[in-house]
Amino acid sequence: MSTEASATVAGRSSRFFPWTTDLRTAQIARFTVGTTAAAVLAFAYAWPLSFVCPLLTIVFLSKKIPGFTHREWYPIAYVLGAMALGLTFTLFLHPYPVVFVLMLGLVFFNIYYFINRHGSFVFALICLLSVLILPMMTTAHEELAIVFALYFGFSAALAIVIFIIANVLFPDPPGSPGPTDAGFQRGYSEVAAKASLKSTLVILPLVVLFNAFELTGGLLVVIYAAILSLAAESSAGWNAGVTMFRATLMGAAATVVVYALLVAVPEMHFLTILWLVTMLIFARIIFSDHPLSKYAGSGATAMTVLVATSLGAGADYFDKIVIRAMLIALAALYVGFALAIVDRYLFRESEPG
Repeated sequence: MSTEASATVAGRSSRFFPWTTDLRTAQIARFTVGTTAAAVLAFAYAWPLSFVCPLLTIVFLSKKIPGFTHREWYPIAYVLGAMALGLTFTLFLHPYPVVFVLMLGLVFFNIYYFINRHGSFVFALICLLSVLILPMMTTAHEELAIVFALYFGFSAALAIVIFIIANVLFPDPPGSPGPTDAGFQRGYSEVAAKASLKSTLVILPLVVLFNAFELTGGLLVVIYAAILSLAAESSAGWNAGVTMFRATLMGAAATVVVYALLVAVPEMHFLTILWLVTMLIFARIIFSDHPLSKYAGSGATAMTVLVATSLGAGADYFDKIVIRAMLIALAALYVGFALAIVDRYLFRESEPG
């Protein structure tokens, strides 16, 4: 009798709470609710660099990060290290362009190398964004470097908290396969070094260009390109660039529709419902076998950042949304093609004799 009762309870739980028994449903629910919560908080309070919170939340929830669960809150300590790194570049290296560029290239290489050897993705991503955002944000307001660093740290820490809460509310069903954790690879790895050098050679020129001409309005392009470089595969050739471009166009198209609806109905409850539905659509693609699934998270990131940085900034619709959407789409194309070119002409394997 007890067995029958347990089976009945399990059946009812599966019917009303399907994420308790199905892994994909749990992943979709976790992503949808977590990213919506982060976006609503960012839109409602709009603190400086608030877009970092939903940006990181999307990246975290679109991946299954090894060794990062609700029982392990230590990743919040990573934020302090990332803030210190960003401030070092902003206060001490940014005034000296040659030194800044050389050290930036070295840091980029080490961040990618750390990731390619299966280091903490959370720490590496926050460090990458810190050295990208803080120097560019403080170009026009150098005296606010520490203030921007604090807001960046707050946004990153909040994203980690939301990630943890989302995993508590929608855990993987019992018996689901856990994330593959190969463990940190110590010592020198030629494969990891080559992959890291490729990513550095692609991203560094773009970052230097935007810093040299103080194109702070293009910060979103640099951030998006850097995030794409973490997921891109140079070995995929030109098809990788086309796939990233298509995923970004998907995000850009969603941006135009969502922004137009928000302008027509500027109410917080409508924003919440609209965002929930939009993130649900993205989640169903991300956690599927669709060819765009690998880059759909980047499309959701593009849409979120574009809308977050345009709301309340005036009614210049074309300038704020359409042009920026085109720029990040071109950034996606640039990353894919540049990785393919670097792989083909600088790292071509010798032909067997």
